[in-house]
Amino acid sequence: MNTTQLECFLAVSNFLNFSRAAEHLRITQPAVSHQINTLEDELGVKLFRRTSKNVRLTQEGYLFTQYAGEILKLEGLSRARLRECQETLPARLSIGCRSTAELRLLRPALSRLRLERPEVVPLLRLIPSDSLENLLTEGEIELMFSFQEPSAKKTRCHLLAHCPVACVCTPDHPVAGLEVITTAQFSKAGPVAACRPPICPPPLFPIQSQILAQRGPHQILFCDTQEAAYTLVEAGYAVTITADLPAGRLPGLRYLLMPEFEPLSFYGVYQTGERSAALRTLLNLLEETLMTEPSAKEKGPLE
Repeated sequence: MNTTQLECFLAVSNFLNFSRAAEHLRITQPAVSHQINTLEDELGVKLFRRTSKNVRLTQEGYLFTQYAGEILKLEGLSRARLRECQETLPARLSIGCRSTAELRLLRPALSRLRLERPEVVPLLRLIPSDSLENLLTEGEIELMFSFQEPSAKKTRCHLLAHCPVACVCTPDHPVAGLEVITTAQFSKAGPVAACRPPICPPPLFPIQSQILAQRGPHQILFCDTQEAAYTLVEAGYAVTITADLPAGRLPGLRYLLMPEFEPLSFYGVYQTGERSAALRTLLNLLEETLMTEPSAKEKGPLE
């Protein structure tokens, strides 16, 4: 049973004439007859008594008129309520992150997005794997981050920042008094907490490998996540190497720049095609905020 059948039934029951019902519905008379016949077949009863001269409702037809009208009213109400719900729902902006470090990067930009576009609600997904790119191409997320241009054909990238390479340590570490650090000085910095790709951004991995080559196995602490590496750094067990984005810095740590290495490019990656207004706004805000340390107000429990 469908609404077309019900509309045809009510039109015929009102006019008691198939031709006038068809004219009212702006469809052909055979189409009206077909809809009535299929409805009668589905219900297992005759709704009209038809002769060559007139059309009359059967007893079952009289009974069904009230139900058909109620069904169409309910269908119309359902459509209206769903449209109303769709119009009042907040716009969603789905963002995929590989680590809590990427979540930290978002905070200052999201704080400003909330003020500039209050109708937008971000949906954040933390997925520490390569599956993020698949989610992007499938439309499950609208934005992800990368230190290299993606290989997927259906994606585009927006350059957000150039990140200097930095050594991260505690304020009481022997090298903490330096503003910049060379690889020669780094060789005396003690154990290093290191991650494998893609946790370690692929463009950063050769630099990390160069640093690790100066150390014995006992001075390398391999970690499965950036969170594990930074925990070891905060506890004073090791230093680590990072692409420095000030918006994602952890409080209480020192970031010593390594100018002998070229800065790394950091991109926002999204699907090809028209970007939503919310996504365009967020990308612009990220450009403005990534290279600035967040204020105390913007820092939260992840620190």
